[in-house]
Amino acid sequence: MSKDLTGQRVLVIGGSRDLGLAVARAAAGAGAVVIIGARDEQKASDAASSIQNAEWVRMDVTDEASIEAGLAGAGKIDHIVVLTAAHHNVPVDRLDHDRTVAAFEAKVIGPLMVAKHAAGILPPTGSIVLFSGVAAWSPQKGFSVMGITNGAVSFAASHLAKDLAPIRVNAISPGIIDSGSWDAMGANKKKFLEDAAGGNLAGRWGASSDIADAVLWLLGATFVSGETIHVEGGARNA
Repeated sequence: MSKDLTGQRVLVIGGSRDLGLAVARAAAGAGAVVIIGARDEQKASDAASSIQNAEWVRMDVTDEASIEAGLAGAGKIDHIVVLTAAHHNVPVDRLDHDRTVAAFEAKVIGPLMVAKHAAGILPPTGSIVLFSGVAAWSPQKGFSVMGITNGAVSFAASHLAKDLAPIRVNAISPGIIDSGSWDAMGANKKKFLEDAAGGNLAGRWGASSDIADAVLWLLGATFVSGETIHVEGGARNA
């Protein structure tokens, strides 16, 4: 289960910012050639230019033609990591149909289409890592769409692993991670993270490196498939 990815090519879809960018940088640091996949071409290009020997392709997981074109443009690929999401966090009685569909497209349907078109591209030793999340196992009012889509990702990993074998498919389920996605909270961010630290068994909030390390482990864990790896400090058991 080596973290040495020398000679391998890793496509990180959603790799232009925050946690995705941290995963891309970690994979490059392990020796991989990283391909950043994102629907915003400028952000993808900027992210790739910040990583030595990285490439980029335009890829919108809500558009199957874009997925197919992006995979073709990426060339040889050994592993794919998918971190896309579209949040719609409101109480059930305020759900918007189109935004709910968009959340499922970004988190579930899009990755399924990625798997569809990657099936004939990835080598038998290749793998796909999807991203679930702790919200699936910790129901909270106003977060039903996030929880349900994250739960669906975990089921997708186990079913795709069976369908695509011997290509491995797994999922990471992060807890609260200080990845940059909470920066918009401003002065409220610190208390939010402190509360998260108090709500898990590790007694701290997560760092991007915690998730990146887990992804690298999965890329090299050749006897692990169909699993969801929980990286959340024991929050489900707190």
